[in-house]
Amino acid sequence: MEEKFKFTDDEKLQLGEIATRLRKLMGDSLKPEDESNLRQQLEAEISDNKIRRDIFGLNPILLSFQTAELELEEIGMKRECVLAIMLYNSIISGNLSLERTEQLFGKSVAQIIHGLVRIHELYTKTPVIESENFRNLLLSFAEDMRVILIMITDRVNLMRQIRDTDNTEAKLRVAEEASYLYAPLAHKLGLYKLKSELEDLSLKYLEHDAYYMIKDKLNATKRSRDAYIEKFITPIDEKLKQMGIKCHIKGRTKSIHSIWQKMKKQQCGFEGIYDLFAIRIIIDSPYDQEKMLCWQTYSLITDMYQPNPKRLRDWLSVPKSNGYESLHITVLGPEQKWVEVQIRTER
Repeated sequence: MEEKFKFTDDEKLQLGEIATRLRKLMGDSLKPEDESNLRQQLEAEISDNKIRRDIFGLNPILLSFQTAELELEEIGMKRECVLAIMLYNSIISGNLSLERTEQLFGKSVAQIIHGLVRIHELYTKTPVIESENFRNLLLSFAEDMRVILIMITDRVNLMRQIRDTDNTEAKLRVAEEASYLYAPLAHKLGLYKLKSELEDLSLKYLEHDAYYMIKDKLNATKRSRDAYIEKFITPIDEKLKQMGIKCHIKGRTKSIHSIWQKMKKQQCGFEGIYDLFAIRIIIDSPYDQEKMLCWQTYSLITDMYQPNPKRLRDWLSVPKSNGYESLHITVLGPEQKWVEVQIRTER
């Protein structure tokens, strides 16, 4: 007889904590009956022993709650997406129909899950998915862009959870898909934080030695890098304030993956990479003054530091197809170090 599915004590604790945070994040977007209907569905599946752990031994209910929380925090779509994430496994495993889902939770939730099911079927029918063609096919099959957003957050969450798994073969397959399929999709949709996390985790699993070599070197130089970023930012901040431009400035080191790509492209060691830094200047501006204030800021920075004209990217005049608007310039900062500066507004 097959062993009955059970939550571990740690999983119960995690689920309760996430559920509390989800209620807070969702506010009043949930309908009064949503929570009881969802609870009844999941409890019935557990009672009837219809829940199965995945190939990594992970709890699918806990995974769906984690993905829902990540989606809310990073993308912010509430009721329909959260319910679709939590009910998808019930549909795939045949424990719930789309018709019943629509009756209980509405047409929009059923529509998102329908898109997820179509993608699931596309996966099973397509042997080669490492291509731009498959990415485009994925976008057309999804029908609803929320489906793609859920897939991206689901993969980020899975990549976080499989860190210590013993199933190395499956972990590498998941990491490869994250690298050539999900990270480019995240980039295309402007989800740069999730894209960077997918790329870094993929590198960590696929090229372990390269990842930790760069991570160790970054840790060893953190204090000097933080001091340098502060040295670069301070005079800019002072002059922008004198000009009456309200803004906040963030400095960061580029991702481990992007540093590794530069090392391979330039065929050099870590010490040969000069533009390790990126600075973001985010301006608080009325809509009708956005471009003017961004270009004024650009002019100030290129007066202070020598720019590399080949590295100017003007997505202010012509925004990217995903709506991204920003000015990027690389300048030669103190100590002859290249620094990428990104200028954009709060909007």
